[in-house]
Amino acid sequence: MSAYLLRRLAQSLLVLLGVSFVVFFILHLTGDPALVLLSPDATAQDIQEFRETMGFNDPFLVQYGRFLGGALRGDLGRSIQYDVPVGALILSRLPVTVPLTLMAAFLMALAAIPLGIFAATRHRGWGDYLTMILSQLGIAVPSFWAGLLLILLFSVRLGWVQAGGFDGWGQGVWPALRSLLLPAIALGLFQFAVLARTTRSAILEVLREEYVKTARAKGLGEASVLVKHTFRNAMIPVVTVVGIQLGQLLAGSIILETVFYLPGLGRLALGAINARDLPVVQGVVLFVASTIVLINVLVDILYGFLDPRIRYE
Repeated sequence: MSAYLLRRLAQSLLVLLGVSFVVFFILHLTGDPALVLLSPDATAQDIQEFRETMGFNDPFLVQYGRFLGGALRGDLGRSIQYDVPVGALILSRLPVTVPLTLMAAFLMALAAIPLGIFAATRHRGWGDYLTMILSQLGIAVPSFWAGLLLILLFSVRLGWVQAGGFDGWGQGVWPALRSLLLPAIALGLFQFAVLARTTRSAILEVLREEYVKTARAKGLGEASVLVKHTFRNAMIPVVTVVGIQLGQLLAGSIILETVFYLPGLGRLALGAINARDLPVVQGVVLFVASTIVLINVLVDILYGFLDPRIRYE
């Protein structure tokens, strides 16, 4: 197990190294940030001094090496737009983005997994067809459009929740969660549809196995067969999809945070892109990539608990 973890950590570091290089290289190709960040009436001397101060005149590999060395020490640079450390800026936005992502994942799993089981146990029945229709609608509707529809219905028409914004956790847990409820539903809608279909397919595949037929032949009830012999064995593909979806939810919050005007990591990244604040863009992408890699490692470890036949060698 320890040898496997060391190999996975080494692979993860290589992935993060590749991500950091690709992001740094792409941003390097976008042009001279000095021409964007400085005012139009800046003189040539001002531009030159700014480039020297920020290190933009150095060769590409020197700039990348400086960024990578700082990232290994936990220093992601300093924001050009806000003039604060990028790491502190990212941490200040996590109290919005992390709860939003976790709430979307919780609501997604709470609805999708039971619905997928319901559809599988009623294969080719009305419950199965209804689930497929709902999941197809979830896949077809874009998250930002779903967010706008939710705002029109629950905020503008019914007035149950506010249309956007986030007052902070200082106002209380329930008001904060209410502010995140609509964006969490919109964010998790597509992933709900994917997870419901995945759960349905996984349960159906296990129900066709010989050991399930044997359990039924012994006289076990359907509930017992489902709980003891089917659910756990069907969870490996479901857990795999959930692990992927957590990363997608974190990355997908960029658009939804803009629609609902939430001061999270997504709006920070979008504002940094518009302002050409390269250190912030690099820091956010590296943070999101690190989180996704960590989730994948945890999912791999979880496989062994779900299926004892899996051995890490």
